[in-house]
Amino acid sequence: MSNALFALKLHADDDVAIARRPIASGVLLEEFDAVRVRDDIPEAHKVALRDIAAGSAVRRYGQIIGFATRDIEAGEHVHTHNLAMGDFQRDYAFGANATPVVPAQEGLTFMGFRRPDGRVATRNYIGIISTVNCSASVSKMAAQRFAQAGALDAFPNVDGIVPITHSFGCCIDHEGEGIRQLRRTIGGYVRHPNFAGVVIVGLGCESNQMSAILVAEGVSPSSTMVPLVIQEQGGTQKTVDAVVRAIDAMLPIANQAVREPLPVSHLNIALQCGGSDGYSGITANPALGVAVDLLVAHGGTAILTETPEIYGAEHLLTRRAVSREVGEKVVERIRWWEAYAEREHGSIDNNPTPGNKAGGLTTILEKSLGAVAKSGSTPLVDVYKYAEPVDKHGLVFMDAPGYDPMGATGQIASGANLVVFTTGRGSCFGAKPAPSIKVATNTRMYERMRDDMDINCGAIMDGTASVREKGEEIFREIVRVASGGQSKSEALGVGNEEFVPWMIGAQM
Repeated sequence: MSNALFALKLHADDDVAIARRPIASGVLLEEFDAVRVRDDIPEAHKVALRDIAAGSAVRRYGQIIGFATRDIEAGEHVHTHNLAMGDFQRDYAFGANATPVVPAQEGLTFMGFRRPDGRVATRNYIGIISTVNCSASVSKMAAQRFAQAGALDAFPNVDGIVPITHSFGCCIDHEGEGIRQLRRTIGGYVRHPNFAGVVIVGLGCESNQMSAILVAEGVSPSSTMVPLVIQEQGGTQKTVDAVVRAIDAMLPIANQAVREPLPVSHLNIALQCGGSDGYSGITANPALGVAVDLLVAHGGTAILTETPEIYGAEHLLTRRAVSREVGEKVVERIRWWEAYAEREHGSIDNNPTPGNKAGGLTTILEKSLGAVAKSGSTPLVDVYKYAEPVDKHGLVFMDAPGYDPMGATGQIASGANLVVFTTGRGSCFGAKPAPSIKVATNTRMYERMRDDMDINCGAIMDGTASVREKGEEIFREIVRVASGGQSKSEALGVGNEEFVPWMIGAQM
């Protein structure tokens, strides 16, 4: 067996290599100065390539991923038992690497829906949106009426009825940041182009009052935006019936929508990774980065998010910021999260999760460096707060926690009309009303979970495809799914339970 098949060194300055497959103790890594492996190294985990003194920085991707907690000998397994977080200075070098985008020479189109007001959709749903947990059951009961076989046969251009429910909306400050953010998130879904119409359902006595949502988000009742309050309608059953009547009236309107060729510049993609492993930053994430560069070259938009998962890699984004002002916004969000974690007596390094660590990731620094690879090489044009409407084209960043459904909820509220989700451990994810494409980082998991995975980037580690080739495949899949092609999560019916707003502030 060729030594190149044992492990992969990602950068000349790296102190570790990544196991391409399990490596048994005693194996000689001849291409790495004849390092003899001292421990059994699991697949996707790290092996030391040189002696590392206690307290020294350890590098992967040519970047610091942590500090040795004891002396580490060449050939040892490097993981949580001998590597940990530590403070170090980042050189933000605002805008130093902001290379101008070269526009694609030929225009590319996808088959999408153009709404009467000019918004562009990739799906044609009707939504039932709850203001509060207390109206969630009514929303789901009404949606179930349309889930029966044949219920929508007369409306072939309608993709379905989607209940958008959550666990919040009451016992919070009526005028605080938390309720403003919740209303902004709900407003983003009400206005989302993938909804041809919506019914908003409230209870009546909750903190998140229906009238306040409509005023705060600038939406007005119409034939395709119907607000209903359970206590005013006369209870659960009467409200369910009212929701059904409202949707029955919307269906003929929604069914008039027809797909037509539209510029790819109308695509707004949410970038997500979850259940990551040691291969995420080598295969699927950089391949998605290639797809992002192609999308931006065609005038499209990509939203990177999850601020704790850029922690330690934020300097890679500030260097790509189009201005110092944009770069400073990234740093300000990092500082907010540091203060937030301290206030809550927590640690940003609580992430990676146990599954991430089992997959070979040791610190949030290491995870972040791989996560940022999703964003490609294009300039960062702006930074947004959670669920704020994205009004720029190109790569943008949206603040959110490192919890995938919560981040995706904010991205969709901001306007994302499609999600691309990379995973190494095997996340089963969908996020209606936006279709989700899932990208596997390794072949073993892809083969095991074929029903959930759309693309296998494990071929990169297997040596049968390049990062560029897989990035182009992801881009083609984005155009196909945006044009109405079904993703694996859609085929499984996943996506009704992933609306998870970021609820900040005290619960009273």
